[in-house]
Amino acid sequence: MLKSIHLLTLFLIIFLISCTTSETEKTSEKTQSEIPADEKANAKKKIILFFGNSLSAGYGVEADESFPALIQVRIDSLNLPYTVVNAGVSGETTATGLSRIDWILENENVDIFVLELGANDGLRGLPPAETKKNLISMIDRVRKAFPEATILLAGMMVPPSMGQDYGAKYNAIYGQIQKEKNVELIPFLLKDVGGVDSLNQDDGIHPNPAGAKIVAENVWEVLGPLVRE
Repeated sequence: MLKSIHLLTLFLIIFLISCTTSETEKTSEKTQSEIPADEKANAKKKIILFFGNSLSAGYGVEADESFPALIQVRIDSLNLPYTVVNAGVSGETTATGLSRIDWILENENVDIFVLELGANDGLRGLPPAETKKNLISMIDRVRKAFPEATILLAGMMVPPSMGQDYGAKYNAIYGQIQKEKNVELIPFLLKDVGGVDSLNQDDGIHPNPAGAKIVAENVWEVLGPLVRE
């Protein structure tokens, strides 16, 4: 009799374990099936991170009118597996960018890193050698955190009012960095926009919505072939 009780108890334990396992598997299957398709797709997408100043942040225009947002629209229209993250901050210099880049790299995955900084350095007349040093330091930190990431450097130029000597030294640093650090270069981010009144806001510095569209095209000339690879 005692032996029969033990056998019955063992049978009940095995039965309960079997039921629990079955329910767990069903719950897991149900959970997976309930995940929206767009969330599953987003989990597989690569990240393009724009790290810049007010130009990237879209100062003075609507969020969906900034050039990074327009890049996302282009990517979506082509069904490319990329998500744009806009980490632009108005007023950013290369020095302040260098001070916050580690936090960004710790909290974001990066497949393509677009470094758009230096314009505020130039407008403030900061030493070009210091700007170059800070840009290189940021590139080095990105490569340390994400060795496989592609880096795009957005080139800038200062207005003639900054003086011929200063302008020559400043305008040269982006090409120098491209060669020294082997990065992709957007020769001049504001090509066909800088200095054109009809394409800029009243401050004469920040692109208006029409200007932002041209800036997005300037970026796409270099970025487009990379995301299609």
